[in-house]
Amino acid sequence: MRSTGRHARASITHQSVRSTSRLDQTFERLKTNGEKALIAYLMAGDPGLAETEELVLALEKAGADIIELGVPFSDPIADGPVIQQAAERALRSGTSLRKILLMVAAIRTKSQIPLVLMAYYNSIHAYGPDRFCQDATAAGVDGLIVPDMPPDEAGPLRGPACASGLHLIFLLAPTSTAQRRAFVARESKGFVYYVSLTGITGAKLADMADVGTNVEKIRKLSDTPIAVGFGVATPQDAARLSRYADGVIVGSAIVRQIAAHQNGGMVSEVSNFVHALKTAMVPGTAP
Repeated sequence: MRSTGRHARASITHQSVRSTSRLDQTFERLKTNGEKALIAYLMAGDPGLAETEELVLALEKAGADIIELGVPFSDPIADGPVIQQAAERALRSGTSLRKILLMVAAIRTKSQIPLVLMAYYNSIHAYGPDRFCQDATAAGVDGLIVPDMPPDEAGPLRGPACASGLHLIFLLAPTSTAQRRAFVARESKGFVYYVSLTGITGAKLADMADVGTNVEKIRKLSDTPIAVGFGVATPQDAARLSRYADGVIVGSAIVRQIAAHQNGGMVSEVSNFVHALKTAMVPGTAP
């Protein structure tokens, strides 16, 4: 089933800024329950926007706590081959940033799961930062990750995002200095995205102990939740990282499942994988 015109018929109506973010509420609820967040990444429009909408709703039922939606871009500097290929499929299906926002608005009629967009700044610049932040929030987007825009260069987005209630989420690398950790932890809203390795998405996860040490260094600087991404390939990886972080981000491993099952059973196969990830993260069941 390919994307249809039903998304184009959806509308984005501007509304007042939300007083409490769905991201904040989710992390608070999970902390109260002694749980950690599973953040599942999907490339929006892979293989079509109708399928992405179906996957968002199915993965929420499977145990995902937050969905990160990639915005396809022709030159993704932080993404490995699995996500690059997904972006190419999404672009071929006619996916655009505006169509993604219309899809989000459609999802919001059925679900309140937190939704975070991961977009390269070129797409936002072409849309217009002010208009984008207004439209994204009105559609129901909760947070924004811009991998090619560090916080000290985020001036064009910081004001519009703050005014609209859109959380800007920034990345920290293992090589970040103490000064850099303090700055990024202070600037990031919703959660701090800790990149577990120096490399691209889909690379193999390195030493878990090092990840734990660096997460603790960040935790001493901010009360903002910390989510770890890059290199999380198996339920065992998710379980081990959940011992250290407030959330675990799984991207390439999910996108790989989507690519492998596009000819049949995609939603059920991906849902089963996400369910296994979340189950492994439940206290007492981790390997």
